[in-house]
Order: sequence, then structure tokens, then C-alpha cells
Amino acid sequence: MVFPDGTRDKRDGRWRRWIVAARRLRRSRDGSAAIEFAILAIPYFLIIFAILETFVAFIAEQTVNSAVDTLGRQLRTGNITYNQARSTDKTATEFRQLFCNEISFLLTCDADEVATPNRLWLDVRTFSAFSAMPTTIATTAGSLDTSSFAFTPGGASSINMLRAFYYWPVTTDLVRPYIATIHRPGVSSNSDYLIVSTMAFQNENYP
Repeated sequence: MVFPDGTRDKRDGRWRRWIVAARRLRRSRDGSAAIEFAILAIPYFLIIFAILETFVAFIAEQTVNSAVDTLGRQLRTGNITYNQARSTDKTATEFRQLFCNEISFLLTCDADEVATPNRLWLDVRTFSAFSAMPTTIATTAGSLDTSSFAFTPGGASSINMLRAFYYWPVTTDLVRPYIATIHRPGVSSNSDYLIVSTMAFQNENYP
């Protein structure tokens, strides 16, 4: 603004400098990519970790399924028996060791796990009919109810069921609320995904 005496308002210069500085700031793109990446990095990596965790859990589930198929087939054909006075007889611990051999390349299943179940639980029983088999998974206090679990498969032509349960640990916080639905005894909050695989079959009439 110009006054009647020909002088200019000093505020004009300040406003002009502010406008020029604002225009320069608007045009400046230095470091914008780094700032944008910093903003998106955390959710991006959380999503990546969630995808990887889901993928590994799926592979673990397939591994347990494969072990159930393998051991179930050996039970069905008489290559593994129980209390039959045969060379193929196995105890519960020996059967657990065979199962661990099938899954230990990916899932934790060491000598301590074989001796004292912590994450891996097996239930192998004979039934009078397929209709007598349990169709639900019993829980107690937020954990798997293992009170009825046993290793008592039948002999030739018997009807049997093999169930395997594995507490798969979920480590990614983003995924845990959606797939962690159970916890091991002694753990207060849900931190595991329960892998379940079941096989019902009638043994062959082996000699």
C-alpha cells in the first residue's frame, strides 16, 4: 500500500516475502518420497508379515494333515498296531515319535514334546461304529480338553479315528485377534491357532 506522501507500507514487503516462501515450499519436492515411505512403511510391513504368517500357518496345517494321512494309513493296513502281541505294536510314546518325525522339519516336536505333550496332542481310539465318534472339539477354560484322549487303536477290521491337534503360535499382532482362538494350559490369553486334522477309517482285515 502507498501512502499519500509516496511511502510504502512496510507490511507489503513482509507479505510479499511470505507469499514467495509459501510458493517455494509448495514447489519443493525434496524428501517427499522418504516422508511418504515413512508414513506407509509400518502398515505396509504389517500387511507383509500378516501374509507371511498366514502362509506359514497354512503350510503347517498341510504338514499335520500329511502326517495324519501317513500314520492313519499305517494303522489301517496293520503296519502299526497296539497291544496285538505283534512286532508292529507301538506304545503311545512310540507313536508320538513317529508322528513327530513327520512334522519336525517345520513344527516344534523335540524329545521333550514327545515325552510330555505341550503343543502336539494325539487321540487314537477305536469305536463300535462311525456314528459313535465325536464330531466336536471339546474345550475347557479356553484350552483343548484332552481328558478323553487316548492311544487305543483296534485290530483288524476295527473302526478307528485318529485326531491330531497342534497349538500353532501366532506372532504377528495384526493377525492374532483373527486366527488365535485358543491358548495352551497356563497361558492367560489366546495366542495360538489350533491346527486340527482328523481321519476316520476301518482297518483292513489283515492277518
